[in-house]
Amino acid sequence: MQLSDKIALVTGGARGLGRAIALALAREGCDVVVSDLSPSTQGGVGYALASADELEASAAAVRACGRRSLAVYADVTKADDVERMTTAAVEAMGGLDILIANAGIITAAPVVAMDDALWDRIFAVNVRGVFLCARAAIPHLVSRGGGRIVNVASVAGKTGRAGLSAYCSSKAAVISLTQSLAEELGPAGVAVNALCPGYIKTAMWTEVLNPMIAAMTGIPLDRVFEEFIERSTYTKRAQTPEEIADAALFLCRAENVTGITLSVAGGGEVH
Repeated sequence: MQLSDKIALVTGGARGLGRAIALALAREGCDVVVSDLSPSTQGGVGYALASADELEASAAAVRACGRRSLAVYADVTKADDVERMTTAAVEAMGGLDILIANAGIITAAPVVAMDDALWDRIFAVNVRGVFLCARAAIPHLVSRGGGRIVNVASVAGKTGRAGLSAYCSSKAAVISLTQSLAEELGPAGVAVNALCPGYIKTAMWTEVLNPMIAAMTGIPLDRVFEEFIERSTYTKRAQTPEEIADAALFLCRAENVTGITLSVAGGGEVH
């Protein structure tokens, strides 16, 4: 699919992977609506989520590429919010061709210590959010003759890890949901694929995973990420948001590619 003048919606677009993907799409000629959680509804996962200024900065960065943009606050776990977000995108931009379902959160705890509410919150954002966004976007994609859905999963959805049962299970569910959607929507010209980022030094790592791995392994906290990369990847280096964005562009452009899970992990996940 040619990306010039297409219209994209990116959830979790305030920073990190979401912003990188939004900017990559803009540079290819897309108008991009970016969405993230309202500051008034943040919290509950043990680390700071994106701010209002960051979401507005993402929209401004898209506009600096010469493309139209809109920032929309929405909680992807709430059907009414998702419908409002999608309607706002379509009304402002004139349609929808691409959905990047990127919003996600993480927590770390052994199963015996996992709080029920936190488990449910992980699945609400990471799985229900992807489902609700797809359901809201599909009629608009189909009405324009087809389009693309890219669900951001994780290499954690391919191999479960101790202490990350909720996160790994939720991302495995995203992969399975992607496969189901690909079969459902193939006849309508909508390709659906999952993107599995590997190891990127985001807040998820520095504030959640580093302390957990340090406690499990005895590696000094300030060396956890680097030691993990050295031990776990073929390329011996971390991935970058821009590399993940390049993979997202491929999945948006690619013809006759649907139902796949594309890992970008430097060899850290080869299944």
